[in-house]
Amino acid sequence: MQLLIPYAFVTDDPRCAQAAAGLQLPVLEQLLRRLNLTRTDTVPPPALAPPHEHALAQALGLPVRDGGIPWAAFEQARGGGDPGTAGWAWVTPAHWQIGADRILMTDPAALQLPEDESRALLQAMEPWFTQDGITLQFDTADRWLARGEVFAELASASLDRVIDTDLAPWLPATAALRRLQNEMQMLLYTHPINDARSARGLPTVNSFWISGSGALPAAFTGAMPEASQPVIAHALRGPALHGDWAGWTQAWQQIDQGACRELVAALERGAAPVELVLCSERDALHFTPAAGGWRERLQRRFRRTTLKDFIGPS
Repeated sequence: MQLLIPYAFVTDDPRCAQAAAGLQLPVLEQLLRRLNLTRTDTVPPPALAPPHEHALAQALGLPVRDGGIPWAAFEQARGGGDPGTAGWAWVTPAHWQIGADRILMTDPAALQLPEDESRALLQAMEPWFTQDGITLQFDTADRWLARGEVFAELASASLDRVIDTDLAPWLPATAALRRLQNEMQMLLYTHPINDARSARGLPTVNSFWISGSGALPAAFTGAMPEASQPVIAHALRGPALHGDWAGWTQAWQQIDQGACRELVAALERGAAPVELVLCSERDALHFTPAAGGWRERLQRRFRRTTLKDFIGPS
């Protein structure tokens, strides 16, 4: 069993360390006493993908190329589709705040886009994508699938890197895709759905973001069995991205009593392999069962090791 915890801490925000200082996580502390830090993988910004995506890709046997982990193609394979070796990507409807000196993208989840509006916007945008050799298809209301040669080698930034930050450094390097984004901004500006959303006081969909781009290697044999995939504790992501440290603290306490307790149970059963991966926006810390004799293991059980022991600059 591998337990992967994204945003276990955030080194770039001192408020995270303050919140962690008062955290009571008895089950996590029990795990940290029984496990050794065996590897630290560092992928600090401006890396296009955060460390937890790299760690997950490694666990799933996907190619780990920054900004080119083929998540969209993998989801096709996991859902029973046949992505082949074509280029795929996710296209996320988004709201951009365009200012005088920078462009910000708010969290797409805040759009609360219903399926009928999402499908209508996709239908309106589809002809322009088709002209550029891109096939769009509906996946979920807040994420569409795109297939095209342009995505095979495209490096794209994860949503986690670009929410509530200046988009300029993260925009796709391909001129055709930047042009397409500009065209869609003009198209969507006067779309009736956005007029209706504005009338209801809701944010408009005025652009899109590309992520999860890449092609699966020819040797890829399909998604691993569900039971063998890492357990991912997602609850810290939203509070961490939005600086909600009270919510982050509450989410950690839930993870401590839930997923962490399940990992302790796996250790007690002697399940192998067992691994805990704590991720920040910069690092992925890999913990595996401690070796050594019974005396050393006994001493570790009485040693206090807390989350804040691992928080600090890289």
